[in-house]
Amino acid sequence: MQTLTIQVKDDLVAEVMNALEKFKDNVKITKDKNLELDLYFYERQKKLQQIRDDIKSGKTEMLTQKQYDKEIEQFFEKLESKYAN
Repeated sequence: MQTLTIQVKDDLVAEVMNALEKFKDNVKITKDKNLELDLYFYERQKKLQQIRDDIKSGKTEMLTQKQYDKEIEQFFEKLESKYAN
């Protein structure tokens, strides 16, 4: 058996389900819980995995909380000084 994902316009769901009814012994229809909660779940998952791979390979540096806080503080100081005039 193969797994396929299809997207159906809301107004056609009933019609598609009726068309698949004749294959009910050979087709299993389930809703993907991940997509119900987040339509972009798999895209986000792929992006997160790429970020993790980049960190592991050294391509991207992961900051500690302390480093992050310092950089954000410096960023806001620069903004304030730029727009203080």
